[in-house]
Amino acid sequence: MREPIARRREREGKTFDTNHPLAQAIIKGWKTGSKKGSPVDCFVISPEFELMGRLLVNEFFDDNWCKKRRDEESYLIFLKEALAGKQPGLGNITLNSEEPSQDVFDVFRTPTVGFQDYTIVIIDTRAFEKGGTLTIDIETGRADAEGHFYLVDGDNDLPTTERVTKHMVLAMKWLEPDETGQLTHRFDRGQFFKLGATGCYGRSEKGSTNAFKARISVDGT
Repeated sequence: MREPIARRREREGKTFDTNHPLAQAIIKGWKTGSKKGSPVDCFVISPEFELMGRLLVNEFFDDNWCKKRRDEESYLIFLKEALAGKQPGLGNITLNSEEPSQDVFDVFRTPTVGFQDYTIVIIDTRAFEKGGTLTIDIETGRADAEGHFYLVDGDNDLPTTERVTKHMVLAMKWLEPDETGQLTHRFDRGQFFKLGATGCYGRSEKGSTNAFKARISVDGT
């Protein structure tokens, strides 16, 4: 085994250039859309290294089974939507005139290291080309952790090693356990948004968690 082990060490000792545009597109794919675990992520990437679509294998097979649809048919639909610029899989929540409101149930955690440990929800409002008002009604669970909820532009990454700066926050809310609150933001043109939920650093025990429910809706009038 000495020879294959030596070759493996030689391979893994080489530094991979994460600044390459292809690597950057893949990294962006990992950070965008659903954060559910999957053994394989399928990405559609343009010749200009723009991320066009993402498909998580676990969700793909489960969804096909529920809809009684053949895998080949669903994968072809995914490819066509990506090439048509619909960016499938890049938003947890997609809102439009037919479905202007959706509910999200998830958990946030108080960080054990650093300032923030975010649960991210990606909100796709691109169907509202003339803009509208985004409203997020939040209800926290009865566990001990208090929560901070931030709404930011979809292109922004919420920092985990420092506090969120005021200039990047479109709306925010601090909620104690078993409390309700609302975030609102008026936008001129449909786009991606990020909702970040995290336990309050310094006010809750490290590693403590709580659940939250968010009703996310857009009024296009």
